[in-house]
Amino acid sequence: MDNKVAPNQVLKSHEVEPNASGGLIVRNQSGFSTIYRLIDLCLVTLLYYASAFYYDSPVTAGSLLFLFVYVISFQFSGECVELYRSWRGHRTNEMLRAAAIAWALSMLATTAFGFFFFGDLKITPPGVLLWAASSFVVVLAWRFVMRKFLFRLRRSGLNSRKSIVIGATQLGYNMANQIVSNEHLGIRFLGLFDDRGEDRLPHEFKNQVLGNIESAIEMAKRNEVDYIYIALPMSAENRIRHILEKCSDTTANVYIIPNFFMYNLLNARWQSIGSVQALSVYDTPFQGASDVLKRFEDIVLSILILMMLAIPMLGIAAAVKLTSKGPVIFKQKRYGLDGKQITVYKFRSMTTQDNGAVVKQATKNDARLTKIGGFLRRSSIDELPQFINVLQGRMSIVGPRPHAVAHNEEYRKLITGYMLRHKVKPGITGWAQVNGLRGETETVNKMVQRVEYDLDYIHRWSVWFDIKIVFMTVFGGLANKNAY
Repeated sequence: MDNKVAPNQVLKSHEVEPNASGGLIVRNQSGFSTIYRLIDLCLVTLLYYASAFYYDSPVTAGSLLFLFVYVISFQFSGECVELYRSWRGHRTNEMLRAAAIAWALSMLATTAFGFFFFGDLKITPPGVLLWAASSFVVVLAWRFVMRKFLFRLRRSGLNSRKSIVIGATQLGYNMANQIVSNEHLGIRFLGLFDDRGEDRLPHEFKNQVLGNIESAIEMAKRNEVDYIYIALPMSAENRIRHILEKCSDTTANVYIIPNFFMYNLLNARWQSIGSVQALSVYDTPFQGASDVLKRFEDIVLSILILMMLAIPMLGIAAAVKLTSKGPVIFKQKRYGLDGKQITVYKFRSMTTQDNGAVVKQATKNDARLTKIGGFLRRSSIDELPQFINVLQGRMSIVGPRPHAVAHNEEYRKLITGYMLRHKVKPGITGWAQVNGLRGETETVNKMVQRVEYDLDYIHRWSVWFDIKIVFMTVFGGLANKNAY
């Protein structure tokens, strides 16, 4: 089939940040980064001493080591969640969420350290609890207050910059709307500029262009403009180069807004190949510290879950064996990370074990179901052995659900972007599943919706997002009427 079904917003455009390691393009760092680090350090240290003083605990070398472990862990966790980047242009709750995750990870590491060396540290448990609770509140609260203070300053005109957009294009119009709609950024929009006459402009941009590009450059030369955003199509390379040469005679900050979003970027990032910069259009979010963090999350959760469910799983295995002929565990080939085949474990719920070129999906009142197969599938209990797959490193707790190889080969021909869901490890539960998209996909449109959610998950991934999906699975997503 030549025509593919394109998911409606499978991939969402997002800010592209270049690689900071050399080249002409570098990552934008917040000027407040060092200040934020110092304030965190001072507040956490002061709260530690205050808690010790309140409980009359001696501050020894051991207890200071305990504090040191927390500080180092917080800095490392902060780097993992990019806590100290510039949050200008992002929502406040995103910044607070990153701070909360950094606090939780560092407190977990510090508690583990204290558990093994508690006798040598000479710290008071109530004092540690008070310090932990107060540091959580303060680390979030002072950021919230600072954020609101900066917003108020910018809305009043202080700490603000004046900007213009060159290019009466849809991209330029979107940029102008973003500047106007986010006044807390402290960027005042002065207008659009384009060399085309009004008769050549798209209808929606007529009467909105203040002048030609030369007049925009003259404004910048008179120091009336701080930011110049060039929003021209990539095909206008010579025109953009000419504008940049003119802008070099000004002191304005000049930004090119590339029309990369036409390619539906997935975790795009810059990569340095020697002295050449390359943009990855489709990439995975799990690189470096993020990959380590995700793997740590999977190992800890899967071990805890397997320990809690070991005895129930033995009972389920016995029930499977006693109610039907065949093995307890059904092993099926599915696509994993990077589209490589993996073996996935499930409690057998059917009398057949389809694992070839043709795999029929389970349907309502399917004759192949065993006596307890329907219950196992509706309650997702048949998926429990996949926690072993997680420990093996083949799967993750949260991620796109793996499909049978035959289904992958079928849908990759029908749905644009289908194979991009394999840029991460498949999961036991996923964003699509907790939104009701599990079980039989009797129409292509249902699979399109599932792919949309899967790629949205890859785009938005964070530890907090994983935790949210796990909670949604436990408290609402285990049983599903669509699972047969």
